Amino acid sequence: MKKTTPLYISILLLFTLVFTGCGEFYKLEKSTNWDELYEAANRYYDEGEYNKSIILYDRVLPVIKGSGKAELAEFNYAYAHFRTKRFIESAGYFKTFFDTYNRSPLAEEALFMHAYSLYLDSPDYNLDQRSSREAVNAIQLFMNRYPESDSYERAISMIDDLQKRFEEKAYEESKMYYRLTEGLFPGEFYRACIINFQNFAKDYPDSEYNEELAFKLVEVSNAYAERSVFDKKEERLKQSIEFAQDFAQKYPDSSYDSKVKNLMSETKTELEAHYRLKEQYESRSAEAKRLREEEERNQQATEALRNTEN
Repeated sequence: MKKTTPLYISILLLFTLVFTGCGEFYKLEKSTNWDELYEAANRYYDEGEYNKSIILYDRVLPVIKGSGKAELAEFNYAYAHFRTKRFIESAGYFKTFFDTYNRSPLAEEALFMHAYSLYLDSPDYNLDQRSSREAVNAIQLFMNRYPESDSYERAISMIDDLQKRFEEKAYEESKMYYRLTEGLFPGEFYRACIINFQNFAKDYPDSEYNEELAFKLVEVSNAYAERSVFDKKEERLKQSIEFAQDFAQKYPDSSYDSKVKNLMSETKTELEAHYRLKEQYESRSAEAKRLREEEERNQQATEALRNTEN
């Protein structure tokens, strides 16, 4: 007779335990003993079997809703989704728990976990940030509701991180507009750049990118003014000079200083040339107007003379 090895026994025991466990869970899925389902769901949760606990909670929660058992079950249900990285679902369940049990000792944690779940689900800065803004609103709600919470500082760091993502996203958009001005048909991309750079400085006054974008603002406004139609040119040249002066005031020691001075000098030269052209145009216009008026007077005099002769 073949001798049974310890390895064989261990494997057999493992299979026995696995199939026994599967059989037990299968029976629970079919059970209508709600107390048994409730206890099993909590046990699986405590043992870290979160997917199994979710399945059983899905069955038992509609039955125990409104009872004394529901509060812990719903809290564990939300956490089970969080532990399995289903952050959108966990965010919703934690918020529902808070709205339902806002006087519970677990309410503060639930509201924080609602915000934290949304925070973890928020994308990198180069993707759409709408869900990140939802996370900021949720974190702000928690901070307003629990200003004395032990999690308050953690909430601030989460908001700071999300704000940095918004800043990076805005900076990348600014660079995109700037690249578009280098195409064959820059058109309104100059104007879009100017507006975008100004808005960035307003939205992120402490950003490390402000100096670079302020220089690009001078650069783009200069190119925009030079390519403008006659009627808009003076206004845009003056605006470009103002941007250059603002830059020099804000960043007196900037590495862009010499470039900004050169651009401002070019713009002033262009503005002086525009003034001369404008003066010539106005002079020619005035002369043309004088000649028209003189011709009109001559015609009137000729007409009056004809009337007298008749």
